[in-house]
Amino acid sequence: MTNDIKALIDYYEREKGLSREKILIALESAFLSAYRKMVPGANHINSLRAEINVDKGKVRIVADLEVVEDEAYTDKFNQIPMSLALKLNPTAVAGDVHATNVTPKGFGRIAVQTARQTIQQKIIDAEKEMLYEAFKDRAGELITGVIRRFEKGDIIVDLDKFEARMPFRERANREEYSVGDRLRFYVVEVRNDARGPEVILSRSHPNLVRRLFELEVTEIRDKKVEIRGIARESGFRTKMSVVSNEANIDPVGACVGMRGSRVREIVRELNNERVDILEWTGNPADFVAQSIAPVEAMDIIVDEDAKKVMVIIDGERELSRAKGSKGQNARLTARLLGPGWDVQIVPFDTKAEEARRKQEAAEEVRRHCQAAAKELSGQLEISEDMAMNIVNMGGTNSQAVAEFEAAHIAENLGISYDDAMGILEKARSISNL
Repeated sequence: MTNDIKALIDYYEREKGLSREKILIALESAFLSAYRKMVPGANHINSLRAEINVDKGKVRIVADLEVVEDEAYTDKFNQIPMSLALKLNPTAVAGDVHATNVTPKGFGRIAVQTARQTIQQKIIDAEKEMLYEAFKDRAGELITGVIRRFEKGDIIVDLDKFEARMPFRERANREEYSVGDRLRFYVVEVRNDARGPEVILSRSHPNLVRRLFELEVTEIRDKKVEIRGIARESGFRTKMSVVSNEANIDPVGACVGMRGSRVREIVRELNNERVDILEWTGNPADFVAQSIAPVEAMDIIVDEDAKKVMVIIDGERELSRAKGSKGQNARLTARLLGPGWDVQIVPFDTKAEEARRKQEAAEEVRRHCQAAAKELSGQLEISEDMAMNIVNMGGTNSQAVAEFEAAHIAENLGISYDDAMGILEKARSISNL
């Protein structure tokens, strides 16, 4: 073994953190590959191995050959004749397996040249295995890395002894990246597919903001304050809703910090992306009012069944401030309210007023139907859902229900005729019909 190989072992052991055992396995494979290329017919040898003596810096190739009588010697690759075996080992007998040194002259110098490329690939494979083992349980964590290079739009990040990838789609909008930048990243995924293990990072994921607040805000780490939701358009704006699990803690104040010290650190890490922190109270109207502050709405109409919020603003200038850039404020607020919600911020005009009146009328009808269903549920001894179906049929009270046909009730409620008759008889009894 040459000094170059010794240096290679030391380098990978010290700088890459690979065990000497893994490096030697890679070297043995490389030397065997070199031997097979150097010696014609070597592929026919059934049992072949490379023995490396690190202390002496020597390598030899050994084949396990079967000792056979001279007249039975037919396979030069896997057999050794008795006459030769006795010279090497006076106690040899037919049938023994003799470990025979088959290293050709000059093998060390030639093998090192041939093995250099092979070992590099083996070492890369070993590094990938270590990468997966080190990061397989770290998806969802925050990690610090240094940008090393760019590959077809993706960014390769140095994580000390390993490398990770940030795909183009995971970049934050408006962020500029340069080689040598030291940043925090969110570990989106650690996968191990046909191409080998890979760590995928992100600067645009909403959970990057979550992890930064968990790191910066003690109350969040201690579960005294809880992040209810995060809506983010990376590089531009993030909205985060928080709740307190302790009555004496202001969740927004805890996240902002003294004179804004805590949120300022996070905004700096996000390259001055705007971060709004809102307290979630369970009331959509209150939440939306917080979200558009300091703009004050003339009215906020909430339709929880349709998952719609209409915010009426007086004045075009205030309307623009409430909506945010290209409607961003409204979009992010809707996403924090929950899946399927829509927030419409509109100017005050006759159409908006008409829509408001219609919405109020619809809300009044809904409340009336709910009250009627609750009363019928108790009178007819049926569930409120079933009572609401009867109300939707026009049976807003027991007297109206008493006028129904049993078949009509059975069809609309999906129940048997006998059960429908039971409901009808109770309604008639209450109505004295």
